[in-house]
Amino acid sequence: MILRPMKSQLAPWIAAGLLGLGAALPAFGEAPEITQVSAKETGGTWRFDVTIAHPDTGWGHYADGWEVLSPDGTRLGYRELAHPHVNEQPFTRSLSGVEIPADLTEVEIRARCNETGWSETRFRLALPGR
Repeated sequence: MILRPMKSQLAPWIAAGLLGLGAALPAFGEAPEITQVSAKETGGTWRFDVTIAHPDTGWGHYADGWEVLSPDGTRLGYRELAHPHVNEQPFTRSLSGVEIPADLTEVEIRARCNETGWSETRFRLALPGR
């Protein structure tokens, strides 16, 4: 019998039950979720603190980056996440020195997984003071 990953979040539980493992298996292909973002302008550039939740399992499957985008999709900044955060969930990482055009009042943040790529869900943030 060959088990293939299913898109349902119940897939790992079903697979564990079918195999009689009695323990949960990691979620297959779950996208990283941005749970919180803060931004602060200092000296003409911005600092973003982004909190991400993702079921990292190790080097084979982990959230490996996030980006700041203008509403039209232009990349304004990128933060690489250089290692898995298996035992640190959710986790927060920062990016400083992001230049935001003066006419923008909001940005979008999107996270990436090394297994599934860019998340389709974006976190929209109104820029404080704009």
